[in-house]
Amino acid sequence: MVNVIRVVWAVLMSVYGYFFIKDYRQVSAAGELDEVSIPKAGFVGFATNFFDTLGIGSFAPTVALNKFMKMGVRDKELPGLLNVADTLPVMCEAVIFTTVIEVEPVTLISMLAAAALGSYLGAGIIAKMDEIKIQKVMGAALLITAVVMVFKQLGLIQGGGDAIGLSGVKLAIGVVGNFILGALMSAGIGLYAPCMALVYFLGLSPAVAFPIMMGSCATLMPVGSVKFIKEGAYPRKAALVIALSGAIGVFIAAFLVKSLPLNILTWLVIVVIFYTSASMLIAVNKASKETGK
Repeated sequence: MVNVIRVVWAVLMSVYGYFFIKDYRQVSAAGELDEVSIPKAGFVGFATNFFDTLGIGSFAPTVALNKFMKMGVRDKELPGLLNVADTLPVMCEAVIFTTVIEVEPVTLISMLAAAALGSYLGAGIIAKMDEIKIQKVMGAALLITAVVMVFKQLGLIQGGGDAIGLSGVKLAIGVVGNFILGALMSAGIGLYAPCMALVYFLGLSPAVAFPIMMGSCATLMPVGSVKFIKEGAYPRKAALVIALSGAIGVFIAAFLVKSLPLNILTWLVIVVIFYTSASMLIAVNKASKETGK
């Protein structure tokens, strides 16, 4: 059954690749490619997708490094860059982790489908909600999750698990949960850390979070990227360089993740959730002061 989702990914990447290559050639032939530092873009692609593979996420670091390193991408082209450039690395992550980490097929496919459906159907609903309040709640929830996980790791409470699949009520909760997380991506809330928290509370192995969260994004991103490509709202050269260097970063980081003992991997997940929670709450606090909410 896992091969079914891989066929879907292959189709999505074929469509993405067709539009990307076609657009790149047309713009290159016209001599209108963006002026960007190739060495800087290569470093950014490698570094951000290396840490993305560890669960940190690549969008925020890419934005920060673009400004810090003066890579040359204009602010208005950043959304397109983030989606188009990171589609290939994310797809590599998904294929690698669904190969090296075992997940019960029904659990994997149903949660990936839920995330994709949530992103498509839930965007309109989330767009009408107060994003600052949503992020406050999510940031606080992640902080609580990280603290609970620390207590469990220290043997102070019981929790977590080592299952590779869900059934019954837990599967239903997982599907609904990933549907919501897919929808929340339209509010700028990354799926990785919340998915890690969801997996933990459902009693799955921390390792299982990686194929689920990477697979969810791999199912979503090619579709969104094609829209940016058609609109020409992205820097072509920067996207190509980051995509290729990012794929290299993914393969190196994936080897690290799959070779970590489960105990150390759990601590990595805790660090990621703490980091995401802190980043989210700090950003929300700043936004709240600016808007007066």
